[in-house]
Amino acid sequence: MISDEPRINDDIRVSQVRLIGPNGEQVGIIATSVALNLAKEANLDLVEVAPKAKPPVAKLIDYGKFKYNEKIKAREARRNQSMSEIKEIRFRLKIDDHDFEVKEGHVRRFLSAGDKVKVTIMLRGREQSRPIGGVELLRKLADDVADLGSIEFAPKQEGRNIIMTLSPKGKKVHTQSEQRRRGGQARAERKARQAAHLAAKADEKETAGSNNNTSPKQMKSKEGSNAEDEK
Repeated sequence: MISDEPRINDDIRVSQVRLIGPNGEQVGIIATSVALNLAKEANLDLVEVAPKAKPPVAKLIDYGKFKYNEKIKAREARRNQSMSEIKEIRFRLKIDDHDFEVKEGHVRRFLSAGDKVKVTIMLRGREQSRPIGGVELLRKLADDVADLGSIEFAPKQEGRNIIMTLSPKGKKVHTQSEQRRRGGQARAERKARQAAHLAAKADEKETAGSNNNTSPKQMKSKEGSNAEDEK
């Protein structure tokens, strides 16, 4: 079984390695046993990063932390891919101005939502051999929505269609950042309200406790004053 994982620590069986320090500094070619001792002294791992080099290149890193960071990056990449969809708009080569404006409105809406848009002009009959104006029509559409997106794949004829792909200008990323900022602000405000509520409760308990701790002399003097008042 071939593993994609790099060899680390005692799994590195070569006699020498070209060692890279934890901050990227070049240590040089040293015995693998010496590199392993350096890794143990620094509480790090010796990781083979270029096994096909002669001698192999190894680096001192915290491999557990490295794997964790790689997992987080992969998760974020998958999340960004799943949130970005590809919408498709189709129309004929001979489209009137009103219909073109309607299609453009759809494209603007998709780009505003952070989605890519695949625009397809469907050719029929003789248009396939002479698609006059098709590429220009798609470029006009791209120019009209340039404030929201840019051309990812330039207009190109593929069989009976002319295809172009537009990508958004980071709208969804900005929206997510704003949502995270608002969420953090809301959490901070909620914690502040909870802290104020707990402080108010503590003050109430302290006030109640001071009222209950009245001394016998104070009680007697109060009773005496009440008796005098009754006379």
